[in-house]
Amino acid sequence: MKTTIKSTTITTTRKPRAPRKPPPKTVLTGRFAALDFETADYGRDSACALSVVIVDHEQVVDTWTSLIRPPRQVFYFTYLHGISWRDVQDKPAFGDLWPDVARRLANVDFLAAHNASFDRSVLQTCCEISGHKPVTAPFLCTVKLARATWDIFPTKLSDVARHLQIPLRHHDAASDASACAQILIKAREEGHSYEELLQKHRLKPARNR
Repeated sequence: MKTTIKSTTITTTRKPRAPRKPPPKTVLTGRFAALDFETADYGRDSACALSVVIVDHEQVVDTWTSLIRPPRQVFYFTYLHGISWRDVQDKPAFGDLWPDVARRLANVDFLAAHNASFDRSVLQTCCEISGHKPVTAPFLCTVKLARATWDIFPTKLSDVARHLQIPLRHHDAASDASACAQILIKAREEGHSYEELLQKHRLKPARNR
């Protein structure tokens, strides 16, 4: 005697996935800081000068510059920036200056620097060694911006400043930070929003040490 077993097929209908909501657009206030470090040697902890330029809606509203006493007396890059141990031996260390700098950077949308990975690394290292927390604002690189916006190659700060007719004393921290700020202002004058510029030219988040 044969037994016939009937098979039953159960069909399940998947509910369509709800479309993903796009991430909220970042709305910026129009305030950013351009900064430039000069270093004494190859160590990222050897900052010997820092300048910070605060820009609010394309207007420079604050400029701060100081020499810094690095942790070592040997200077390899005096030939570039003209700073020697004699110039900084009586100046404050980075940790003593940082609270004043941090106060200036507290309300900016982002930080800008030319070859920003270098300046971000110096900032992070100096903060870490001095026991301070660095700012969490993103970094925008004006090297990337200049290449994409005006097709400038090579893209050293002196090349970009010449192309955009920005006054510059290269490797002077105050002049370099000011030129960096002006690069962003020039891009804004050509119709690029800060939201667009930050989205396209920001650095990837730094790896945790």
